[in-house]
Amino acid sequence: MGAVDWVARAAALAIDGRAVIDGQRVAAASGETFACISPIDGRVLAPVARGAAADIDAAVASARAAFEDRRWSGKPPAVRKKILQRFAEKILGAREELALLETLDMGKPIQHALSVDVPSTSRTIAWYAEAVDKVYDEIAPTPDSALALITREPVGVVGAIVPWNYPMIMAAWKLGPALAAGNSVVLKPSEKSPLTALRLAELAIEAGLPPGVFNAVPGYGPEAGEALALHMDVDALGFTGSTRTGRRMLEYAGRSNLKRVFNELGGKSAFIVFDDFADIERAAKTVAASLFFNQGESCNAPSRVLVHERIAKRFTEIVAAEALQYAPGHPLDPGTVLGAIVDEPQMGTVLRYIEAGKSEGARLVTGGRRVMQDSGGFYVEPTVFDAVVNSMTIAREEIFGPVMGILSFKTEAEAIAIANNSAYGLQASVWSDHLSRAHRVARALRAGTVHVNQYDEDDITVPFGGVKQSGNGRDKSLHAFDKVTELKTTWIRIDAA
Repeated sequence: MGAVDWVARAAALAIDGRAVIDGQRVAAASGETFACISPIDGRVLAPVARGAAADIDAAVASARAAFEDRRWSGKPPAVRKKILQRFAEKILGAREELALLETLDMGKPIQHALSVDVPSTSRTIAWYAEAVDKVYDEIAPTPDSALALITREPVGVVGAIVPWNYPMIMAAWKLGPALAAGNSVVLKPSEKSPLTALRLAELAIEAGLPPGVFNAVPGYGPEAGEALALHMDVDALGFTGSTRTGRRMLEYAGRSNLKRVFNELGGKSAFIVFDDFADIERAAKTVAASLFFNQGESCNAPSRVLVHERIAKRFTEIVAAEALQYAPGHPLDPGTVLGAIVDEPQMGTVLRYIEAGKSEGARLVTGGRRVMQDSGGFYVEPTVFDAVVNSMTIAREEIFGPVMGILSFKTEAEAIAIANNSAYGLQASVWSDHLSRAHRVARALRAGTVHVNQYDEDDITVPFGGVKQSGNGRDKSLHAFDKVTELKTTWIRIDAA
């Protein structure tokens, strides 16, 4: 089989931007659309349904009807498992189409969409399919006069609002446990990258998911997202996005029906390298690969790099040289490792942070410019600052772009203090060849995940989420079932003979 001509495939691709409600592709109730623009070259990919309150109402009504008549929740777990397994297989079967949509929509390199996003999405659905008939209920310890059953039941209608940076993977993290547990779902993808979510809903229906169980409504946050979060018939809401919007989700819950809200929010993850770690080059190459992956548009990106002062100069030299390997390229070129920023406003935000770094006294080591302007797309060089201090804007605020700040420290206590001096607490990394130090620092760091002598090694089997303003609750692993199920106690009296 020859190499795929992705440019030709893109030109021939037929894109349907309509919503999926009650098992059908439908236009927005208003008839309005918005232009889905590719960050690769600025061209319009397709008109997309501009969902609003009326469309959310229809989707929630469909989801509620599907839940109440038990067309999905009433199926045995083993049956739900088989349908979700077929859904996972359908995702892999549409691998090239989904990868192409993802790349065109948000600008990531096609090689990463193919090797990471699609397989991870399929694996998530398949894993929760396998898990659902292996999660057991409980029997409480009681006297002989009673039997207390603790059962896990689906919460009902789950709203899911997902971001633009990993549209498929983030959707799967919400869909997998919610659907496996027997819930109905209304998914609101980001207006910046809605296309794969709509196609996933179609594939789910093709796999046998009953109509109404999985609905997808594209639209803007203040119109469709807010309507979903405020809806009185949504029982739980999973949100992944900015901390600013996450606060609004909690407010909306209080203003509506006190629905459960689980937020996975921003990060400013610390990457700590001690001078006792022998392989400085591996640490430097790892942080470059982790930060510049997906154009730096990752909530867990290790954007604060804390390096012991004794090795800081050498470490910075290696990182600067490594950054040159991540020059932006056309995302449909299979050799490209760093693609386009998702849209022009986000590119402007990244460039403003770069200017803030320079104006506040950080030293620009490499990068810092917009490039490939003649493409019509939105590209920023991988950028490295050193001489950063933790009070600077680029050290405190989430940039969501390919911008790294290197800070130096003298002692272990100082490194811990700098790392924890953040509003965020999503991930961190510790690099040390001393076992006790690695454990000590890992325990001291306030983060949902701490990596030791690596970064981004991960799996669906472990929970993902943060502390402080990085959110609450956990995606992935069996713990995700806690968000989309209710615990019911049934107390049964047993009379004596």
